[in-house]
Amino acid sequence: MKTLGYISAFLGGAIAGAALGLLLAPEKGADTRTKISDAVDDFCKKHDIKLARKDADDLVDDIKDAVDSTNA
Repeated sequence: MKTLGYISAFLGGAIAGAALGLLLAPEKGADTRTKISDAVDDFCKKHDIKLARKDADDLVDDIKDAVDSTNA
């Protein structure tokens, strides 16, 4: 069970790191959020994880808010 926790933490960190990298890229914000949402959706489909599109969009918005608050 510990191993599953480590894998989940690693994957969560990898996704968050990739999302932060995309959010800091010099692209239009809406385009970047769409790319992140699509990437999360593809990841969930690949690993058979049930996550509604709205949940993925909310996750992207939460990451964006966190990045914005650290840059302020």
